[in-house]
Amino acid sequence: MKRVRQPAVAGMFYPADPRELRQMIREFLAQAQPSEEVPKAIIAPHAGYIYSGPIAATAYAQLLPVRERIERVVLLGPSHRVPFHGLAISEADSFLTPLGEVPLDRPALQGLSDLPQVVSLEAAHANEHSLEVQLPFLQTVLDDFRLVPLVVGEASPAEVAEVLQRLWGGPETLIVISSDLSHYHDYLTAQQLDRATSEAIVTLHPEAIGYEDACGRVPVTGLLDLARRKGLEGELLDLRNSGDTAGDKRQVVGYGAYVFHAKQAA
Repeated sequence: MKRVRQPAVAGMFYPADPRELRQMIREFLAQAQPSEEVPKAIIAPHAGYIYSGPIAATAYAQLLPVRERIERVVLLGPSHRVPFHGLAISEADSFLTPLGEVPLDRPALQGLSDLPQVVSLEAAHANEHSLEVQLPFLQTVLDDFRLVPLVVGEASPAEVAEVLQRLWGGPETLIVISSDLSHYHDYLTAQQLDRATSEAIVTLHPEAIGYEDACGRVPVTGLLDLARRKGLEGELLDLRNSGDTAGDKRQVVGYGAYVFHAKQAA
């Protein structure tokens, strides 16, 4: 029997109505500008769309020129509700959103079974918004693709990088890391903290990202570790917080959008 994971946060983090959802994403994308670089990986935020959707769209807009070549998306996001060690895979065959089903790449997931940091833990996926909120964006900007979803618990950058190396593939594979930045500081403090975190991200210095600098710090640092070894370049696309979009400025959450691509020839 086909196993389909139902959406858990539709109606809370993004519209549950397909038409409203498509329209919202298209409006966000219309405000973003694709670059000329071909992305291998992106980092996008995962809050409710009214807060972080415009920032996430700046990362997803970079995929539009290469939408036909991307056949597989490796999606990593932090666990917000279930504590565990390692990276959790799902036993589902597909993930459902209001825009339809996203098939999982079961052979790729099964190919991780020999790694000790990879565990099968359906509870980690059941109500995890860090992965789910990325899916409607991916369904909008890409053609058909298969998904490799991993919820990340406690893990070292090296453990995350080892999994990403196994899944790296070629131009048909995109890496997506889901992460917000600082949480619940005042507006000016958040700006200062997030600028420093962004500098660490684009210069590929995972060791400079502190525990509270990004809720997706673990998958982010794993990507940066591997991106540095593979000679990629990081680029900041957008850096704002909830005080810039739909919240007040007393306590804000930071959002950044980043893209990673091969270095340009000198």
